[in-house]
Amino acid sequence: MSRIPTEATDVLVVGGGIIGLVTAWRAAQRGLSVAVVDPGPGGGAARVAAGMLAAVTELHYGEQTLLALNVESARRYPRFAAELSEASGQDLGYRACGTLAVALDADDRAHLRELHAFQLKSGLESEWLSGRECRRLEPMLAPGVRGGLRVDGDHQIDPRRLASALVTACERAGVAFHRQKAERLSVIRDRARGVTLTDGTALAADRTVLATGSHSASLPGVPEEVRPPVRPVKGQVLRLTVPPRYAPFLSRTIRAVVRGNHLYLVPRVNGELVVGATSEELGWDTTVTAGGVYELLRDAHELVPGITELPLTETCAGLRPGSPDNAPLLGPTTLPGLLLATGHYRNGVLLTPITGDVMAHALTTGELPPEASPFAPDRFPAAPAPAPAPSEQPA
Repeated sequence: MSRIPTEATDVLVVGGGIIGLVTAWRAAQRGLSVAVVDPGPGGGAARVAAGMLAAVTELHYGEQTLLALNVESARRYPRFAAELSEASGQDLGYRACGTLAVALDADDRAHLRELHAFQLKSGLESEWLSGRECRRLEPMLAPGVRGGLRVDGDHQIDPRRLASALVTACERAGVAFHRQKAERLSVIRDRARGVTLTDGTALAADRTVLATGSHSASLPGVPEEVRPPVRPVKGQVLRLTVPPRYAPFLSRTIRAVVRGNHLYLVPRVNGELVVGATSEELGWDTTVTAGGVYELLRDAHELVPGITELPLTETCAGLRPGSPDNAPLLGPTTLPGLLLATGHYRNGVLLTPITGDVMAHALTTGELPPEASPFAPDRFPAAPAPAPAPSEQPA
């Protein structure tokens, strides 16, 4: 039997990844009493993400609506990063270094040319460079680079530092943390009223935000008609270290398509080089595989031959929360008291500033701001019951 709930908070955020944390922080800044439920706040997909703020080079055909949200969030990032750094007293690793997307063969060059035309048609800023101009900017690139797109407006941030800073900012803003797992959503008289924790504690709240990333469809008690259609998409990522004798190795983020696989290399100021990422529809599997590591290193070596001289310091895999249209689900559901902040797929880090603003607006007014209206949860039909995550499998 659940314990009798204590005094209710205004907002209970289920999920302590960067999306849940930024929602909690911004809501607390609006004067709401806020609590976060998560066994390990600051974890989640951000622990694996590279942190590219790539509104322009992440542009995909058919995602023009999402583009507007991405561009607006990128525009807000400098002020957001400065505010969060001051609030937490931590450096976020934010770098306005730009991105270079390059082509290794004639087909990739033709594709980049088409993408460049699409970017310009969409009102985005990017500059076409010859292969020689690309290598002049980044001498470590392979001699076979045929051309590329220089995008000075696509920046980067360290997601692990971002998550840590958000935890601290939340604590300083008075957000309460319950470091347990939510066992079940509480629905009383057709309204979401909080959650029950694994130890039986009942946490009451006027509004509950479901922000558990790829697990957002798995919380028991969520009615079928509002269950978000979010699935896990596996990504394997490598981290290498650039010894001082090799510095500077790369000065900006490098992106390419190699053998049909999307590849990125993200250099950090501290000498770390992030290489990723695979995209695998394998359910809840987070195994780092020899094949995944091999493919990333093979493709990275073709792009930047000197990379094989660097120490390999970490391999990891995480789960992106994918939605049917690759865009997030934000704001109130048709169940009173329940809101969603999930489904950000590959843009979770980029969309952190605008998600915080959108959710704070929704929590204080009950409505989405105009820029977020295309991403309301009710744009999809009800999701079928998902396969349980490994920790939820019956014995």
